[in-house]
Amino acid sequence: MDLKTRRHGENHRSGRNGWLRAAVLGSDDAIVSTASLMLGIAASSASKQAVLIAGIAGMVAGSMSMAVGEYVSVSSQRDAEQADIEIEKRELTAQPEAELNELAMIYVKRGVEKELAFKVARQLTTKDPLGSHLRDELGLEPGALAKPLQAAWISAASFAIFAMVPILALLVVPAFLRIYAIALLSLVSLAALGALGGRLGGAPIGRAALRVTLGGGLAMGVTAAIGRLLGVSLG
Repeated sequence: MDLKTRRHGENHRSGRNGWLRAAVLGSDDAIVSTASLMLGIAASSASKQAVLIAGIAGMVAGSMSMAVGEYVSVSSQRDAEQADIEIEKRELTAQPEAELNELAMIYVKRGVEKELAFKVARQLTTKDPLGSHLRDELGLEPGALAKPLQAAWISAASFAIFAMVPILALLVVPAFLRIYAIALLSLVSLAALGALGGRLGGAPIGRAALRVTLGGGLAMGVTAAIGRLLGVSLG
C-alpha cells in the first residue's frame, strides 16, 4: 500500500448515529429537565431539602422514562426493519428474476450503463442476494439494524450521569446562590455537550452548542418563572 492510498482513509461518522443520538438525547434532556425542575422548586422559595429531593426524583424518573421510551421507539424501528427484511426474503425466493431486474434498474437510475448494471446486479446477487437488496433497495445495512437495548441503557445511563450536574451545583454552593449556580453550571454543561455532539457528528461546533444552550436556557427560564409565580401566589 503506497502513501497516497494510506492517506485516503476516511473517518465517517454515520455509523455513530444510533448510540450518539441516544447519548446526546439522554445527557441534554437530563440537564434541561432536572435543572428546570429544581429551578422551578427553588424559585418558589422551597427549602434546600425540597429542591434536592425534587432533583433526585427527577433523575430517577427521567432515567427510567428515557430507557423505556428509547426501548419502545427503537424496538418499533427494529420491527419495521425486520418486516422489510422478511418481505425481501420472500420476494427473492418467489421472483428472483424480477428482483434481479429491480436491482439492476436501481443502478441504471444512478447513472450506470444498463449492460454493466445487470452484470453488477448478477454478481452481487450471486454473492449476497439479500444483503445487496437491503442496502441498495431499502437503504438497510444488515449488520447495523436498530438496537433497542443499546439505545435504552445508553439513554438511561447518560441521563443519570448528567442529571447530577444541577444536583451537585445545589450541594456545593450557599443557599442564596443556588438558583444562579444551578442555572450557570447547567448552561455551561449544555454548551459543552452541544459542542461535543457537534464534533462527534461532524457538525459546526458553535452552532451545535448555541442551539442546545438557547433551548435549555429557555426551558429553565420559563420553569423558574412559573415556580416564582406559584410561590408568590400560594405562599
